[in-house]
Amino acid sequence: MTEIPDRVQKRAFMRALPMIAILIVAAIGFFTLKDYISFEALRENREALIAFRDSNYVGTALGFMAIYIIIVAFSLPGATIATLTGGFLFATFPGALFNVIAATTGASLIFLAAKWGLGERLAAKMEASDGAIKRIKDGIDENQWSVLFAMRLVPAVPFFVANIIPALVGVALSRFVITTFLGIIPGGIVYTSVGAGLGEVFERGETPDLGIIFEPQILLPILGLSALALLPIVIKAFRKKGN
Repeated sequence: MTEIPDRVQKRAFMRALPMIAILIVAAIGFFTLKDYISFEALRENREALIAFRDSNYVGTALGFMAIYIIIVAFSLPGATIATLTGGFLFATFPGALFNVIAATTGASLIFLAAKWGLGERLAAKMEASDGAIKRIKDGIDENQWSVLFAMRLVPAVPFFVANIIPALVGVALSRFVITTFLGIIPGGIVYTSVGAGLGEVFERGETPDLGIIFEPQILLPILGLSALALLPIVIKAFRKKGN
């Protein structure tokens, strides 16, 4: 009589194991890696990094992307520093491309871990429920493209949150990957370009202005893209109200 429940519990635990591992590594990394993935560490090791890049460009690019993927997949501190490093080592282009590909890959891994461990069952329960929960689920399903793009474009939405929430409401992997890749391009280019200018910043003994994304000339176009992404939702709302 207890064999089936035990088997079910074991299967549920195995499905949750990847997400549990991510949370454990993220917690350890939060307390142990701050001094190793920082602007100061990049400043101190810049010459060695440039020398290694010049002697093995392809290997440096692949190694950099692998480290970036790990940082994002395990929600480790230093994603912004990694983006700056991409610009510092590889210029705005192809640095921005390397950054966006690595960030999308890492985000997809944590998305899959959350979806496999909890997302599929939670989405099914939301679909079978009634009342407000079902209406929220239906609203997200009807406007997935717009919601996903807006989550990526709006600077106020934490990257980790934008990776987890879609997994919990049943978003398809292909849709998640497309919206993540395209949605993070504007911000990725901005921070990569900041990283590309770090050489001069280092020479002056200054620190980069990471608040540049909130400058009007940069923030307003991004918010404009966000509004454009949400436009289909507004149109649907007006149509329903008119009917």
